[in-house]
Amino acid sequence: MQTIRSTDGTPIAYQRSGQGSPLILVHGTTADHTRWAPILPNLEQHFTVYAVDRRGRGESGDTEQYAIEREFEDIVALINSIDDPVFLLGHSYGAICSLEAARRTTHVRKLVLYEPPIPTGTEIYPHEVVSRIQALLDAGDREGALITFMQDIVHVPPHEMEMLRSAPSWSARIAAAHTILREMRGSNEYIFDPGRFSSLTTPTLLLLGGDSPAFFKAGIEAVHAALPNSQVCVMPGQQHAAINTAPELFTREVYEFLAQAG
Repeated sequence: MQTIRSTDGTPIAYQRSGQGSPLILVHGTTADHTRWAPILPNLEQHFTVYAVDRRGRGESGDTEQYAIEREFEDIVALINSIDDPVFLLGHSYGAICSLEAARRTTHVRKLVLYEPPIPTGTEIYPHEVVSRIQALLDAGDREGALITFMQDIVHVPPHEMEMLRSAPSWSARIAAAHTILREMRGSNEYIFDPGRFSSLTTPTLLLLGGDSPAFFKAGIEAVHAALPNSQVCVMPGQQHAAINTAPELFTREVYEFLAQAG
């Protein structure tokens, strides 16, 4: 792992591998850089991949006070540390971080966002579920909190849940369970103002699972309407974990978009 320093001095770790144009991968809530293992070998054939540990997990540092804006700055710091313009791919909460990072630098060639949890008036995090996750964390049941988040917030179906639990990255997800609540709050407090993105002309691919919950679809539609140069790709039969459940499909859609001229 290598590290860079973010604006506030926090060390942000990343794993660099592969060969080709730089591609930064930004994971979502509960994960770390190992989240990308199912698709990493394919991506490494075409790109120099920078798989980030977002702050608070893996080998990245953290601060006592959390603010989602620091996450935006973390990604910008990594982007600007690379000599060439980059491709940027963010999943879930990491997609919000990537979207905001792209607005703060001119160093992004293309942007891929997979189901950012954009607040659109639909309740994403029901109060009773938040309270249950808090109680589980207070009791030291990190895995229980993680499973509750996956099942009751992301609505991961049972067969996908088993796939995630059997993946090597599951232990890293348990280790990052303490970050769940702060990111739920960060997403709830995040204000998506479409007008702020009217000048973001970076070519953008918006990925959506065909069977994903309605709030993810609403978020994709909101971002698509706000960005001047975006396109939506619906992955049939998929939900929020196509990286695991359909890695070949996911990789193909990403590669074909990034390989296009422009």
